[in-house]
Amino acid sequence: MSTLVLELRQGDMMVVNGAPIRFRNRTRIELAAKARFLFGKQIMPPEAATTPARRIYFALQAAYIGTDEERAEGLLAARQLIEEFQEATTSAQARDLLRQALELADGDDCYQALKLARRVMRHEDEVLGLAPAVSARMESLRPEVVLAAE
Repeated sequence: MSTLVLELRQGDMMVVNGAPIRFRNRTRIELAAKARFLFGKQIMPPEAATTPARRIYFALQAAYIGTDEERAEGLLAARQLIEEFQEATTSAQARDLLRQALELADGDDCYQALKLARRVMRHEDEVLGLAPAVSARMESLRPEVVLAAE
């Protein structure tokens, strides 16, 4: 059995199975069972969902780490937002990434769907000429992740 080991800094935030956790000091935790989690800058606050791609990410985030009700609503919202984005964009790459993300989310693999949504956010930033620091901030400052075998 493998264990996921995370090293988090003081003040870091993590959501595990819908429960937000803020770390008061530097810590190392082990997740020994399957859990729905996001940590650090992967967690998008509602006020950061300012573009179509970011709204998709936020909906997929709810589908991944929300309560049972929030997950169902998040998946429904993601499906609708992805459809609207695909109709509006001229980017075949963005349409394909979103198609894959929706397939993953429908298959209950929202973590991988979120990874694809982050790629669409970076693509959107380039197309719209937005500062790359906004989406790069979500990718950087991650806690150290180690897979350990028991």
